[in-house]
Amino acid sequence: MRRLVERIRRLSVSLWTLIVPPTVWAGHFLFSYLWAALNCAKAGRFATFPTLYVAGTVLALLLIAAAGAIATVQANTPGDPPPHEQSTDLDRLRFLAVATQLLAVLSAIGVVFTATPVAFLTDCR
Repeated sequence: MRRLVERIRRLSVSLWTLIVPPTVWAGHFLFSYLWAALNCAKAGRFATFPTLYVAGTVLALLLIAAAGAIATVQANTPGDPPPHEQSTDLDRLRFLAVATQLLAVLSAIGVVFTATPVAFLTDCR
């Protein structure tokens, strides 16, 4: 476990890591609409137990959780206490990590809200 934490701390954080959670959320949103459209076109109703949809939702939540976990490890990188006024590489790393954490939480909530109607809707009307 320590090796994994050390490898995560050595990762290079950039704006690309910041956009992973919202991108997964957007991909899940697109997947949701395509899944609903295909089910309504083929069967006229949703499946009794939507295995593919549940698998896609779980995969999206796992990817978002992984991004959030990596951001948590990087946000807890030891260094000087706040306020961070010097604009060092470590301060930028922590800022991006905290922003990624917040986006991961928001994206996970978005995925859950996107997936919720499938539990309650049975037909396509």
